[in-house]
Amino acid sequence: MKQGSINTQHTKGFLQGIIVASLFILLLSPGGLRAQTDSTAQKEETVVEEDSSLISPALEFTTVQKADNSIDLRTNLRGKVKGTLYKLPLLKISYRLVTDSVEKDLGFVISDREGKALLNVKPGALVTGPDGKLHFKAVFSGNKSMEAAEEEITIKRAHLEIIPVKEDSILSVKVKLTELGTGTEMPVPETLLGVFVKRSFNPQKIGEGTTDENGEAMIEIPTNLPGDSKGNITLLVKLDENEVYGNIEAGVTQQLGVPVSDQLREMPRALWSAHPPLWMLITFIVLMTAVWGHYIVIIYELFRLRKEEPHSLTDATKS
Repeated sequence: MKQGSINTQHTKGFLQGIIVASLFILLLSPGGLRAQTDSTAQKEETVVEEDSSLISPALEFTTVQKADNSIDLRTNLRGKVKGTLYKLPLLKISYRLVTDSVEKDLGFVISDREGKALLNVKPGALVTGPDGKLHFKAVFSGNKSMEAAEEEITIKRAHLEIIPVKEDSILSVKVKLTELGTGTEMPVPETLLGVFVKRSFNPQKIGEGTTDENGEAMIEIPTNLPGDSKGNITLLVKLDENEVYGNIEAGVTQQLGVPVSDQLREMPRALWSAHPPLWMLITFIVLMTAVWGHYIVIIYELFRLRKEEPHSLTDATKS
C-alpha cells in the first residue's frame, strides 16, 4: 500500500511539472508576441482617428477700400462640428501683402466673439504690383483642435467719392468712381453704385445709379430723411462684391435730414404706448374684480356647505 501511494505521488508530481513547463513555453511562444503587436496597432489606429477629428475651419476673406485710400481687411472664421456650424472666437489671424513672391507681414488680429476680425491698412503700407493690383493673404495657423486655413484675394486700387448737391427743393448726390492701380486716375464707366443712409443697425438703401463714361453718376435721394437733433445724416455710397475692385465705400455727414429730438419725454397715454388710456385701465380693473369676485364667493360657499354637512347618528344600543 505504501509503495502504491508513493507511485501515485510521483505520477502527480510528474504531471504537474509537465503542465508548468507547457505554460512556460506558451508564454514564450511567438503567439504572445503577436498579441502585443496587435495591441500596439490598435493604439496607432486610435491616434489616427483622433487626428482625423480635427476641426476644418472655413475662412471668409473680404476687402473694403475706404475714402481715405486705406483698406479694411475683414475675415470671418467658422467651423463645422458634428454637422453644426459654429463661430470661432479668440483666434489669431495674420494678414500679409504678397508682392513678387515676397510676403510682407501687415499684422494680426484676434477674432471677436462672432469669429470676425478686421485690420485697417494705411495707404503707406500698400504696394501695388506691376499690373497695378494688390494681393492679400489671410492665414490661420491652426492649433491642437483645428487645422490651418488661409485665403487669398486680389484687387485693383480704386477710389470712390460722394458729393451732396442741393438744388431748389431737390436733394441728390454726385458719385465718382476712379481707378488708381496704374498711378493715374482713370474713370470707371458702366458700374452700378448704391447710395445708403446710415442707421443704428444696417445701412438703409435709398437709391442707386450707373456711372457714365466719366465714372460719374447723379442719384436723387429723399428730402424727408430723419436725422439727429440737428438734422445731420450720414450718406454712404458703396460698390459691393465687384470682381475687379472688391468692395468700395465712401461716406459724408451733412445737415440734410429732418431734425429729430433726442430728449427723453414722457409718452402720452395711448394704445401704442406704455401708458394705456384711463378708460381702458378702469374697464380692465372692473372686469378682473368681477371675475375673481365670483371665484371667491364660490370658494366661500363650498367651505360653508362643508361645515353644515349632517353627522351620522350613532346607535344608542352600542353605548
